[in-house]
Amino acid sequence: MERVQGHGKIELLAPARDLQSARAAIDCGADAVYMGGPRFGARQAAGNSVADIAAAVEYARRFGVRVYVTLNTVLFDDELAEAERVARQVIAAGADALIVQDMAYAEMGLQGVELHASTQMFNASPEKAAFLAGCGFSRVILERNLSLREIRRIRAATDVELECFVHGAICVCYSGRCYMSRTMSPRSGNRGDCMQACRLPYDLLGADGEVLMAGKHLLSVRDMDLSGRLGELLDAGVTSFKIEGRLKDESYVRNVIAWYRTRLDREIAARPGLTRASEGRSVPGFEPDIARTFSRGHTEYFFDGRRAGVSTPDTPKAVGSLVCRVARSGAGWFELQGEGEFVPGDGICFLYGGGLSGTNVNGVQGRCVCINREWCIPPGTEIYRNYDRRFTAQLEAARTRRSVGVEVTVTFDEGGVQAEFRDDDGFSATASVPCTHGAAREPARVSEMLRTQLSRSGDTMFDVMRVRFGEGAGEVPFLRVSEANALRREGLDELLRRRVERTPERWPAQLRSGNRYPYGVPAASENVTNRLARRFYDRFGGEGAAPGYDLQTDLRGVTVMRTPFCVRREHGMCLKGRKGTGPSQLRLRHGAFVYRLEFDCAECMMSVVFEGRARDTLPAERVAEDQLKR
Repeated sequence: MERVQGHGKIELLAPARDLQSARAAIDCGADAVYMGGPRFGARQAAGNSVADIAAAVEYARRFGVRVYVTLNTVLFDDELAEAERVARQVIAAGADALIVQDMAYAEMGLQGVELHASTQMFNASPEKAAFLAGCGFSRVILERNLSLREIRRIRAATDVELECFVHGAICVCYSGRCYMSRTMSPRSGNRGDCMQACRLPYDLLGADGEVLMAGKHLLSVRDMDLSGRLGELLDAGVTSFKIEGRLKDESYVRNVIAWYRTRLDREIAARPGLTRASEGRSVPGFEPDIARTFSRGHTEYFFDGRRAGVSTPDTPKAVGSLVCRVARSGAGWFELQGEGEFVPGDGICFLYGGGLSGTNVNGVQGRCVCINREWCIPPGTEIYRNYDRRFTAQLEAARTRRSVGVEVTVTFDEGGVQAEFRDDDGFSATASVPCTHGAAREPARVSEMLRTQLSRSGDTMFDVMRVRFGEGAGEVPFLRVSEANALRREGLDELLRRRVERTPERWPAQLRSGNRYPYGVPAASENVTNRLARRFYDRFGGEGAAPGYDLQTDLRGVTVMRTPFCVRREHGMCLKGRKGTGPSQLRLRHGAFVYRLEFDCAECMMSVVFEGRARDTLPAERVAEDQLKR
């Protein structure tokens, strides 16, 4: 079996919160879907039963679509037996791959499934990717903070499949290396319960505790959109293009997958030797537009290298698309400035007074918009639409369908009518009905009836594109319409069965002798939290792994976030190359929690170090002063 890189199959990978979302993603053109298992997934709210996973697999097989199951939290010793039981149940349900973070799964002797190295493993270097490939992982899911140049370097070091996020929310911290939730609560991102500390408001403090910026979302970044860079990623050797969003609703999945399907197909067609990884033709039934679905604002982030302008300091929420400014207003109404328009039922929001406010449109009279709040919105305020009623109605009304073309060849003999059903992908099935009524008095009429009835594929996944009569088909017998319909049903049912029962292509694990963990003794940030994970590293030269931070209770002094995102650079305080000036020391504070910012300017890297609570870290007079202000 060749690698995907060898035979050129390119995959559009969709998120699926549940079975319904999985089917919607497949209908809209996904080549693969990923969904949470019953437990141990990094999105606790998006778990699925084994029965639903099996149903998703059955539906996916119809189109050669693959199903991956996320079991990507770190495990504790007392969870190992249950985790293995869940993994084996998911494999028995037909999952093509398990997406895992914990190396314990590599020690469980799992068979009949691929292991994909979750982005939570912090897959950001050629050495790490090559190591994982040598350990038997068939795919490495890349860190979202990487540049195109860094992705090319990883491809040059290994032939393992590379999966890359191209759309959706970005973890500002390197994946799997964020422990901020643990400093504020018992919740942990590595355990599937991230409290999204990066989306919270912070005060930016100077060296003496003075407030330089107050109540800003200083670590919240825009959502990724690389839909304009897919060709470059293909040329860089990426084989799977991943959409983030296992907590998003079905409308988001349908719109975004349909949008990327069109653009990825165009890039594939321009590159001889590349093909899409699944089968069938998708007709979404609506015109996709990612500007009209959930987004915190779009960014290509650090795809071209470090830069400013990637954050959303005023709000971490989805504001939608800018429609207009307010020309004038009164209590409960405003007049539009510009060419934008609204309809009743639209959701709108705007930034005012340092925060985000939102409401709904009650009515529209010419250029005057009536809202369901007695607010007087200041003239000049920018108005965004974060719920598009017309577009949502189009999505809900659309008849999305994915189909496969079929050609039917009919022959006759003394015993009855036979038909061969052969689809676009080479699958075939035969069906027959006996004929006991003798020869047809009007052969042409019976043949035309047969052609008509065999073409009516109804609500199946098939489109019968052509019905032809084989050479030397024989004398046309008399045939009833009901018998022709039975012939069609039998043939298409058998064709579907053969597609569903196909043997899926999987890449077997290939352990490389002499493969060694490239970074010496695994640090606590490698998230080793159980005996099987320690055994894994021991086998590959990483003896003596430090206990992972999820086993530790006091994280004071620990780097709880490391990221190429930089507060200095983002807010015009970069010191590198004397491009700006700013205070020598900075801290973040959220409520009582204080974090020291450390800057590695040579590497353009920022670290966030947990210092503890404010009363323990700031001068007493500053704490007292701030309490009085609050």
